[in-house]
Amino acid sequence: MGASTACFLARDHRMPVTVLERDPTYARAASALSASSIRQQFSQPVNIALSQWSLAFLRRAAHELAVDGDVPALGLVEAGYLYLADDALAPVLRANHAVQREAGADVALLPPAALAARFPWLAVEGLVLGSLGCSGEGWFDGPALMHALRRKARACGAQFVTAEALGFDSVGDRVTAVLGSDGRRFDAQAVVIAAGAWSSPLAARLGVELPVVAKKRDVFVFDAPAALPGCPLVIDPTGVWFRPEGRGFIAGAAPRDDSLDEEPLDAIDHAWFDEHLWPVLAARVPAFEAVRVRSAWAGYYEMNLFDHNGLAGALPGWRNAYTACGFSGHGLQQAPAVGCALASLITGSRRQGPDIGPLTPFRIGHGRRLLERNVI
Repeated sequence: MGASTACFLARDHRMPVTVLERDPTYARAASALSASSIRQQFSQPVNIALSQWSLAFLRRAAHELAVDGDVPALGLVEAGYLYLADDALAPVLRANHAVQREAGADVALLPPAALAARFPWLAVEGLVLGSLGCSGEGWFDGPALMHALRRKARACGAQFVTAEALGFDSVGDRVTAVLGSDGRRFDAQAVVIAAGAWSSPLAARLGVELPVVAKKRDVFVFDAPAALPGCPLVIDPTGVWFRPEGRGFIAGAAPRDDSLDEEPLDAIDHAWFDEHLWPVLAARVPAFEAVRVRSAWAGYYEMNLFDHNGLAGALPGWRNAYTACGFSGHGLQQAPAVGCALASLITGSRRQGPDIGPLTPFRIGHGRRLLERNVI
């Protein structure tokens, strides 16, 4: 979010931009550790629009993000998402489908027989329905996108500085500077808090409560003896998901408990794969009865506990302070759209990009939830 906003501010609006990065290695950054998928199968129209805009951007990234003829390779694969539903989830899938079709998403509802015919490697017992993204969904190289946005921003004059922001100076309702942990002071005409799961403490320095916390997610890389022709990203009714990755597959699911404590990223729950993920995978795909876990990694979701949707726009009480955080797992795919729209909002120029108005942080104080039901 930070690199994208900086890129559009510098490239399209010719604004001087300084990005403060606490860790320029991005060792714990969600962008560097994401499974990096993109979909249109959301329950809220704003999320569909953001991902549609970002998808179009990714498709033309060679033009948008090239620097001196060097074109970024983002590895976009449009293989689709496949949501599977049992009796309990089928009504939700149908309701979401209506929203998605209204928003122009290319999705189809498939009964079990059609699922079995299209994906003969899939066991359809217990299924009532499947929702397939026929185009415009898949995955890409998330770290490559992050670095391409950063490189384009720098090529257009943005500065990236290693510094940890700890506080702010202000006059009235305007922020005048960001204060670094090493004593440096960075004067500012506008400030954007885009620190992912660590945005809340910074916003608190401005008297704004953002209900955004870090939630660790484990991802497992495994090999299987059989190929799965035409395999999309599949989400089982249990919440377990998998997709192809290189010569193997990756899989994950929502954490087994509701703990919101930030855990070390190296505390990967390997037993969870054996006890929870693998039985579901083997039941849904018989070819997964014999798998070998090759590796695993973990990253943080920046969970917005209020309604599982992003917070993007001006911060309440401030004329020149903004945020882009709390996207609850779908931020990387929406970063180009949000960065473009936020840059236009900051500069007060003619609006570019999709409308991010529904994601305003003001909705928290007003108690106006914009609940996203499709959070994986």
